[in-house]
Amino acid sequence: MDFKLLKALCESHAVSGREEGIRALIRKELTSVGCKVTMDAMGNVIGFRKGKGKVKVMLAAHMDEIGFLVSHVDKSGFLRIQPCGGFDPRTLMSQRVYVHTAKKRLLGVMGTRPVHVLSEEEAKRTLKVTDYFVDLGLPAKAVEKLVEIGDPITMARDMIEIGDCLTAKALDNRIGVWLMIESLRRLRAHAVDIYAVATTQEEVGIRGAITSALDVRPDVGIALDVTIASDIPGSDSKDYISTLGKGVAIKIMDSASISNPKLVTELRNIARKKKIKHQMEILPRGGTDAGGIQRVTGKCAVGTLSVPLRYVHSTVEMAHKQDLEAAVNLLTAYLQNAGGADYSLREN
Repeated sequence: MDFKLLKALCESHAVSGREEGIRALIRKELTSVGCKVTMDAMGNVIGFRKGKGKVKVMLAAHMDEIGFLVSHVDKSGFLRIQPCGGFDPRTLMSQRVYVHTAKKRLLGVMGTRPVHVLSEEEAKRTLKVTDYFVDLGLPAKAVEKLVEIGDPITMARDMIEIGDCLTAKALDNRIGVWLMIESLRRLRAHAVDIYAVATTQEEVGIRGAITSALDVRPDVGIALDVTIASDIPGSDSKDYISTLGKGVAIKIMDSASISNPKLVTELRNIARKKKIKHQMEILPRGGTDAGGIQRVTGKCAVGTLSVPLRYVHSTVEMAHKQDLEAAVNLLTAYLQNAGGADYSLREN
């Protein structure tokens, strides 16, 4: 499988609310797979492919990534930062970043006070995101001319292959965008109307999914995202949530939504019939765009297809190539056969 598009998506830069760094690429790719593409005021990119029936299926994959905004430029030229999305402060030590100014992209490093100058009590304290600053290696006057409050900051890390896996920043959730586009590329005839939505601001509250679902009013909503793979040393197997290399994850529930059980059964049956590697997922903390779509109308059945990911919300997020292939195969198979199922949970 060719992962050039996934690499291009991961190496694009799009902090929540500032997704202009990736929209043009997504619009181009959705157009190339036969979609009529529009964009709304929230910045959601909506690709539409007409089917033969009356059922509307909305695919939602968020294009934003966790990052920062410049919150302050001090007199020495160092930048203070406001996080956009949830960071584990431990992952930020000694990282390179890009500051995206109106004039040029600047490379910088994440700095904090060295352990050598900390008191014993300070050294024991857990680092917070607010302990970090960005050093651009420039004199203060140059920084003041280039940088504005609110300029977005993203991590500087390319996608590479490691063994049977891919690692990069922003696999959460460029994987979902890639999965959506790649499945549409493979999909031929389909009965349902497909709305392929690259959503905004998921990392700060699934906001783009809510607004786009209000416009689309889908009958079925499927979020395409990643999930935790805690199959690493120090974790008990009951806490893995998912495992790399064991296939696409069909979500049963997370903290934002409970998937429609009939839709879950249908996806699982398709995977079994077509011998697609899959695993069932329950995520105790965290959610996807399905939670936003579900809140728009009681007439919509929602679910999520997830790709297992190690080291989520870091610059070395890791996914297995076989899981990516399984996710494409299952989503494509579902779309080829969707349209006739009754997902209503009403009781007679």
